Amino acid sequence: MSEHVPTPIEDYAVLGDLGTAALVSRRGSIDWLCLPRFDSRACFAALLGTPEHGRWLIAPVDEDAVTTRRYAGDSFVLETFHETSTGRVKVTDVMPLGDGRSDVLRRIEGLEGTVRMVHEWTVRFNYGRTRPWVARHSDDREGRTDEIITAIAGPDMLVLRGARLPHAQDGHHVDEFDVSAGDVMTFSTTWFRSHHPIPPPLSVRARIAETIALSEQYAARSHYTGPYAAAVTRSLLVLRGLTHQSTGGIVAAATTSLPEELGGERNWDYRFCWLRDAALTLEALLGCGYVEETELWRAWLLRAVAGDPEDMQIMYRVDGGRDLPERVLHHLPGYAGSTPVRVGNAAVDQRQTDVLGEVLISLDHARQRGLQENDDSWHLQRALVNHLAKHWQQADNGLWEIRGPLRHFTHSRAMVWAAFDRAVRAVEQHGLEGPVETWRELRDQVREEVMTKGFDDERGTFVQHYDTTEVDASLLTLSSIGFVDGDDPRMLGTIAAVEQDLLRDGLVRRYRTETDVDGLPGDEHPFLACSFWLVTAYAKAGMTAKASEMMERLVGLTNDVGLLSEEYDPVNERMVGNFPQAFSHLTLVGAALALEKATGEPSDRATEKQPGRATV
Repeated sequence: MSEHVPTPIEDYAVLGDLGTAALVSRRGSIDWLCLPRFDSRACFAALLGTPEHGRWLIAPVDEDAVTTRRYAGDSFVLETFHETSTGRVKVTDVMPLGDGRSDVLRRIEGLEGTVRMVHEWTVRFNYGRTRPWVARHSDDREGRTDEIITAIAGPDMLVLRGARLPHAQDGHHVDEFDVSAGDVMTFSTTWFRSHHPIPPPLSVRARIAETIALSEQYAARSHYTGPYAAAVTRSLLVLRGLTHQSTGGIVAAATTSLPEELGGERNWDYRFCWLRDAALTLEALLGCGYVEETELWRAWLLRAVAGDPEDMQIMYRVDGGRDLPERVLHHLPGYAGSTPVRVGNAAVDQRQTDVLGEVLISLDHARQRGLQENDDSWHLQRALVNHLAKHWQQADNGLWEIRGPLRHFTHSRAMVWAAFDRAVRAVEQHGLEGPVETWRELRDQVREEVMTKGFDDERGTFVQHYDTTEVDASLLTLSSIGFVDGDDPRMLGTIAAVEQDLLRDGLVRRYRTETDVDGLPGDEHPFLACSFWLVTAYAKAGMTAKASEMMERLVGLTNDVGLLSEEYDPVNERMVGNFPQAFSHLTLVGAALALEKATGEPSDRATEKQPGRATV
């Protein structure tokens, strides 16, 4: 058997039903799908292994077919066109919205000539480990008898319906058939609990149309009309797609263990709800006019965090559950041999002091846009701020979940300032009750500490933490949260230091891994979110020419259907890290909004205020 060559991450598109998501390759293989929820166990896991670990392939037999694809309008209904020497076909893939079911529908249309197609359906529950019991049945409904295939293992069951079902072959279900011009063939895979009745078939044409309509109605609500409208709209749809419709939980990405460095061990499970990432997602949505989504997430937050503020975690399961034990799936060889493959996330037990600041900033934005507080929501916020008032001086693991010693990270300290600042605003501007004098005093105390201990006078820059002169890309956000003005000399010096130390091939790394601050071996590629932060920092500093130049490059890094991963390898020009990544897309939106606000201001006016030791 030939060695398995993994599909490049940028060659995947995503499907979603606001409950979970699937990754489908350009060739037509669904290589990743967790059902019924983002954080459920995968039934197609070839993404992190080989086809033996489960996939659903519908593709031309001719692997040299010329393939193009697009989303239908502003939706995640994927239209893929395959052209061979004998003909042309269109495959439409969709996970229908709005019905509470868990379905994947695939429709093949013959456009020209005749194309020989292959259909492979290999189900492996429990992340590719469990081979199900597969059987063929007859499904009798309303006087009509359909043949179906079922796959069952414990509580999970999948049913495959279609015009022509594949036959078992060495543990797989495989078939080949011809599709000629005018032919239409439909297939569907549906998940359900094995002790429940088999769900009825769906009207494929109707569900495709309804899903497109629902998505486009959502996209049309965006207020952003700037030069990056297409990228912003797709990013907003990604953020919506990573939000669980029923619970309101917002996951960081649809995948686990896609590596930050091919062959390395920086492989993490991002299918959970980080309070920070969710809060930043809400800021992006609010900036484009979406307010009611904030209310849904606030309700999720109240349920997840309810209890003693001492027990607040940095992340939760989609339903607000607290148990996220990290374990290694030894049976999976990993994407491009990158091991370990992890599920769960041990960072859940970390102390990350910045999180509350992010949450309070997003809820402050929501109040500014008219979202009314209820008794429970403000009571929770006040309790969390009062808890912070007792513990704010503690060191933490920082934004990047450093698995080394606890430190006083400058970004974390600035976010402590932001938490007290937004709490003070809630009282002073919105008439809410709270010990405002105490909060105001603490806010000023934190600011003085950061300015004294978190700033390097010699170099003229903020630093990563109090015990170093290194910089960190998170410092680029200090002007966004209002800690300093965008054209403050200290901010300009920080921008210059980031440019000098963290730019790699024109993109921004989180920090210099060679300092061993994170306690992990290996290197990593530039984080796309950090590069978008630099765009925003440029815009707020009045450096609009630089901001626009970098924004153009970053938007150009999206794949052919507008998606971004966590990181980008500029040398090999490929995506790395989990995909699609909420952090990358929400910072794209933020950068576009910052540029829009800065438009019309004199370009690069900030150069006059640069500190003596900093070069921009």
